[in-house]
Amino acid sequence: MSTAELPDFVAHCVDLLGDLGAIAARRMFGGWGLYVQGCMFALIADDVLYLKVDAQNQPLFEAQGLQPFTYETRGKRHMMGYFQPPESAMEDSIEMLPWARSSADAAFRAAAKARLRKAAQTESKRLEKRPNSTKKLAKAKH
Repeated sequence: MSTAELPDFVAHCVDLLGDLGAIAARRMFGGWGLYVQGCMFALIADDVLYLKVDAQNQPLFEAQGLQPFTYETRGKRHMMGYFQPPESAMEDSIEMLPWARSSADAAFRAAAKARLRKAAQTESKRLEKRPNSTKKLAKAKH
């Protein structure tokens, strides 16, 4: 989807984050997901940009007093792993770049963990299908 086909704020964010590489925008849950190299690293909800965080980069966002993405279901507030970037970075791609890069890195780390989890599950299922494979592996280790 070209930026000409996107809502103005989404197109602005795609352009602003473009120094990371090709940014793809996809509709999701009434908002937008932003992707770089196939990994979702940002979301847009109600014309507010949020960048992905994890244990490694979240302290940087919190130290600046930046706000997390939250939503409410059944009267309970939930926080997701996304925070707003600094307001001043919303108009300056150079200032935005380190924030966006740390979020892309968080997305890449999450994708790598998911691949490892899936590989472990696949291997576990493969071994379950072989009735004596667990016993053989245990004997082989001794």
